[in-house]
Amino acid sequence: MAFTFCSLASGSSGNCQYLATEETQILIDVGLSGKKVEGYMDEIGKNIQKVNAILVTHEHSDHIKGIGILSRRFNIPIYANNNTWKEFHDKIGKIHPENIRYFKTGTEFFIEDIKIKSYSISHDAVEPVAFSFFKNDAKVSIATDLGHVPKEIKEEIKNSDLLMLEANHDVEMLKMGSYPWYLKKRVMSDRGHISNEIAGEVIAEMMTEENPVSQVLLGHLSKENNFPELSYETVKNVLTEKNIKIGKDLKVDLTYRDQVSKVYYVKKSHVEGK
Repeated sequence: MAFTFCSLASGSSGNCQYLATEETQILIDVGLSGKKVEGYMDEIGKNIQKVNAILVTHEHSDHIKGIGILSRRFNIPIYANNNTWKEFHDKIGKIHPENIRYFKTGTEFFIEDIKIKSYSISHDAVEPVAFSFFKNDAKVSIATDLGHVPKEIKEEIKNSDLLMLEANHDVEMLKMGSYPWYLKKRVMSDRGHISNEIAGEVIAEMMTEENPVSQVLLGHLSKENNFPELSYETVKNVLTEKNIKIGKDLKVDLTYRDQVSKVYYVKKSHVEGK
């Protein structure tokens, strides 16, 4: 098995994803308390003391809230691009110099046996990124907080065996909801978040690739402007219209704000969730 993956939390109240091989364990963002992350790790039978690195996508609080405390408590290196480090360095407390690690957006780098590719995304942060991870020909991609999904991002996420993709909101719920107008405009803008329907369109396009995606996880669902059943059904309807059948052609599951997802075991062209 190339990878083990679990979404510990996904949403505006906090984001943290777990990715591991037999040799290496990584957290992608820690936007909730260190105590909660430890609890979620215990829940899936993983030891947080064995985490090798924390990767940061961008500096918003729902992605960085707990990174400082975990780094200090367990001596974990934090990886972010230069501009993101500049933006959040003063917000996370003192970090041991040896645990301050940099990567350049758009480049590939390794953490132990995991090859990582970062790539630029459109979001209202200083230099936001998404990541793809590679091991033994298997590929996992995590792409949330996307204002839109241009061809450059589609190129990066295609041929993923497991793809975690944002499905943030239902457009009509957002328009009719309680958010002030400036916030609605921000969410719907090219530097905000993508809707359920756009997520469905992107997934459909990934199914036309030579190596179509095997497993999709819908992530970063809005608490106010979405709900899990609606997100899933909207994506399902988009796929059905294009003659793509969930359960036969691919698997689609949800991630959650306040509970862990299934644990997924990923190898090339095969993903099993338990």
